[in-house]
Amino acid sequence: MRARSIAVATAAALGLVAARDLVQKKHALLRNFPVVGHARYMLETIGPELRQYIVTSNDEERPFSRDQRTWIYASSKGENNYFGFGTDNDVEHMQGHAYLKQRTFAGALPDMHDPEAPLPSAKVLGGPRGRAKAFRPASVVNISAMSFGSLSGAAVTALNKGAALAGTMHNTGEGGLSPYHRNGADLVLQIGTAYFGCRNEDGSFNLDKLKDVVAGAPVKAIEIKLSQGAKPGLGGMLPGAKVTSEIADIRGIPLGKDCASPSRHTAFSDVDSMLDFVELLATETGLPVGIKSAVGEMDFWQELATLMARGDRGVDFVTIDGGEGGTGAAPLTFSDSMSLPFRMGFSRVYGVFAEQGLTDDLTFIASGKLGLPENAAVAFALGADMINVAREAMLSIGCIQAQKCHTDKCPTGIATQNARLARGLDAPSKATRTADYLRTLRKELMKISAAVGVAHPALITATDIEIMNGDYEARTLAGVYGYKDGWGTLGPRLADEITALVTTEQDTVQKSAAAEKSDTVQRPGTVQKPNV
Repeated sequence: MRARSIAVATAAALGLVAARDLVQKKHALLRNFPVVGHARYMLETIGPELRQYIVTSNDEERPFSRDQRTWIYASSKGENNYFGFGTDNDVEHMQGHAYLKQRTFAGALPDMHDPEAPLPSAKVLGGPRGRAKAFRPASVVNISAMSFGSLSGAAVTALNKGAALAGTMHNTGEGGLSPYHRNGADLVLQIGTAYFGCRNEDGSFNLDKLKDVVAGAPVKAIEIKLSQGAKPGLGGMLPGAKVTSEIADIRGIPLGKDCASPSRHTAFSDVDSMLDFVELLATETGLPVGIKSAVGEMDFWQELATLMARGDRGVDFVTIDGGEGGTGAAPLTFSDSMSLPFRMGFSRVYGVFAEQGLTDDLTFIASGKLGLPENAAVAFALGADMINVAREAMLSIGCIQAQKCHTDKCPTGIATQNARLARGLDAPSKATRTADYLRTLRKELMKISAAVGVAHPALITATDIEIMNGDYEARTLAGVYGYKDGWGTLGPRLADEITALVTTEQDTVQKSAAAEKSDTVQRPGTVQKPNV
């Protein structure tokens, strides 16, 4: 009888836990897998101890180590993201690790502790080429291309709302502009080889449809995708399991069948015709137009820089994606062994434009595991003006690195079109986490810049960072990647402009915050009015 009572009580308790898990909105995993999902969190609690003595260290897991994921999770939740007791990296013997060199003295610097501090791009996107809708991006950190289809509608909604809250841009990915991209954030519209959203029935490009899309959404720039780091030269792949009727309608493709984008564009066939295409889009829409590409053979970049040096045609920005970048689905060989890693690929491309004296005339955007402060700092030192984050943004809304993106069985409802699994992701609460992560990353970049003695991350140079080769040698980034004097730095005019801009905006924000605080202080004999 006693055993029966215990069993009934246990069942009732589990039922209550299950009910609570199903209705709560904080954890997508628990909404999709009530009760049993708690096992993951219990194992996570003792994970450091298990790895330290049995499995791996905090810095060994891939693609993102435990320390990296912990920092992103804590930052997105507004929790303490500091680490205690000192580094557990083998700094005495680690090869290839980057170290920033702090300056002892520096001039006036912005407040690096303000999470709301603006951190705009040092360059006006489209300004050098006189685009009608040229603008200065308000944030150097933005959300990279991830299509609706690869991600669920709830995930895209969360990322877009989070981007809006943090004042960043959101790249649509090549899958077209979906309703989930229309939640407040400014957009970069990506055009892939299949021209989703702006295509004819035969898959060819349709300019009128593109103009309709741009006119009906907050599109700030257009990005032509040539390739991406995780699967260069392959084209995109959306498994048939993810091709719902909604996606089929948005993209104009058959329901339930694998959707493979071509590996090459049909609207142009070489660098010369590509530049004609770029100028056509810029003229017809007024928007800045750029390209995204992984880095392989260098003939393409040499020819592009040579033609741009003439001054009559050119891209407004180039997005360089490293081979370590992520994807929803790709053959293992392409993920592991195609295209150069970010640092090597970016430095080679930057050098080509630097030789032509063009680096101040276009914006360099970097992507490929750069959503971590130290990696981002290296990108800026090499000459990047902005960074795009993808998987790190996914981690901020609950991704657990299950690596099931290609199966449509993502347990947290992010990289899936399974309605039951997507239900677990509560977009409003996850949007707040995205925003907190993006703000924290910007704040960390400001701290790093201040430590180096500059007012903005774009002012970090390739001589401010050294790459260690064990405990016996160190070389600057400039030395490792063959940078000449002045490479990786802004021209004097741009450097002075962004320093003045950041300092002025910081003063404005601080004065505004002080005034607001003063207004909300209750004075004797008065009634404090609530903030509306």
